[in-house]
Amino acid sequence: MTSTAPVGTTAHISDPAQAQRRILRVLVASQVLSGAGLAAGVTVGALLAQDMLASTSLAGLPSALFTAGSALAAVAVGRISQARGRRPGLATGYLTGAIGSAGVITAAVLDNPVLLFIALFVYGAGTATNLQARYAGADLAPPGHRARAVSTVLVATTLGGVAGPNLAAPTGTFAETLGIPHLAGPFMLSGAAYALAALVLAFWLRPDPLLLARTVAQAKEADATTDPAASDAADTTDGRGGVVLGALVMVLTQLVMVAIMTMTPVHIHDHGHGTAASGLVIAIHIGAMYLPSPLTGWLVDRYGRMKIAAVSGITLLAAGILAAAAPGDSVGLLALALALLGLGWNFGLVSGTAIITDTVPLATRAKTQGMVDVSIAIAGATGGMASGIMVAATSYPALALTGGILSLALLPAVAATAYRR
Repeated sequence: MTSTAPVGTTAHISDPAQAQRRILRVLVASQVLSGAGLAAGVTVGALLAQDMLASTSLAGLPSALFTAGSALAAVAVGRISQARGRRPGLATGYLTGAIGSAGVITAAVLDNPVLLFIALFVYGAGTATNLQARYAGADLAPPGHRARAVSTVLVATTLGGVAGPNLAAPTGTFAETLGIPHLAGPFMLSGAAYALAALVLAFWLRPDPLLLARTVAQAKEADATTDPAASDAADTTDGRGGVVLGALVMVLTQLVMVAIMTMTPVHIHDHGHGTAASGLVIAIHIGAMYLPSPLTGWLVDRYGRMKIAAVSGITLLAAGILAAAAPGDSVGLLALALALLGLGWNFGLVSGTAIITDTVPLATRAKTQGMVDVSIAIAGATGGMASGIMVAATSYPALALTGGILSLALLPAVAATAYRR
C-alpha cells in the first residue's frame, strides 16, 4: 500500500533510534523476568509429574507438553502481533504462561494429574513468548544492527535463566509454609515472573516497535515517491529463498542441539558420574547458548548472515565429533563438546533470525516469524524424542556424530542461496 504522506514525513515521526533504545531496555527487563519464570518451572516440571504419578514412565511428558504449548502459542502470539502489535502479542503470551503456572500450583494442591498436564501445556506459552521477544528487538533496528539488537534481547534471558533454578529450593520452602507441595513452589516464581513481564511490556513497551516500524516504512515510501533521492533510505529486502534459509538454519540447529544435549546427561550417568557432573556440563552448555550473543550479533552484522550461518554448521560438526570421540568418563571433554554445541546453536539462532527479519516484509513479518518458531519447537521435540530412540538402538557416539554430520546440510543451503542472490 502506498502512503500519501507529504515529503519529509519521516521528520515528523518520533526518532526511531531513540525509540529503539527505549524498546531494548524494556525488552531486556521483561526477558530477565521471563527467563526466571521459564527456568524455574522447567527445573522441576519432570520431578513434579514423577512425584504426583509415583512413576517415572511419564516424567518426560512435561517437556513434551511445554513444547506442544509453545508451538501453539507461537502461532497465536505471531498472529496477535501481526494484527495489533508486539506489545499486546507478547503481553498476552506471558500472561497465558502465568495462568498456566497458577494451574500447575492448583493441580499440585488438588493432586490432580489431568489438571497438571493441561496446565503444563498452557504454561508452555511463556516459552514461546520468551523466544519471540527477540524479533521485537529487531523491528526498528537498522539493517546493519539487527543481529546485535536480537543478541541484546537473547543475552538478557541468561540473567533470569541463571537465577530461576537457584531459587527453586527457597520457593519450595516458602510454598510449604502456605500448604503448597514443595515441588510446586518454583511455579509460584514462574507465575509471578511471567505476570510481571506481561505488565512491564503492557505499560512500558511504547511506542510499539512493529507498529512504529510500519509507520516509518510508509513514510519512507511516501518520501521516495515524491523525492527520488530519498529512495535509498527505504528498507529493501530480497525474499528469494531467505525465509526458507532462515527457517532451515534455526530448525536444523535446534534439532541437532536438542538431540545431543538431551542424551548427554544420560551418557554421563551411565559412566558412573552423578548429577553434579551432568549439571555442570549442562550449565556450561546453557551459558554457551546465550552468553556469546553480543559477540555473535556483532559478527553477524559485520561479516554477514550467510557466513555465520555456515560457521554454525561447522561448529556443530566439531561439537558432534568431539562428543562422539570423548571417553564417557571425561567430563571435561564432554563439557567442551556441549559448549561448542551451545555456541553453534547461538550462531544459528542469531543469523537465522536476522535472515528472516531482513527477508520478510513488515506487512506479514510477525505472522511469518510465529510460523517459523512453530517449526523450531517441533524440531526441538523431534530431536528430543529421536535421540533416546537412536541411543537405545545404537549408541551416544553414533547420535553425536550423526547430529554433527547432519548440521553440514547448512553449507550447501547457504551456498545455494548466496548464489541465487
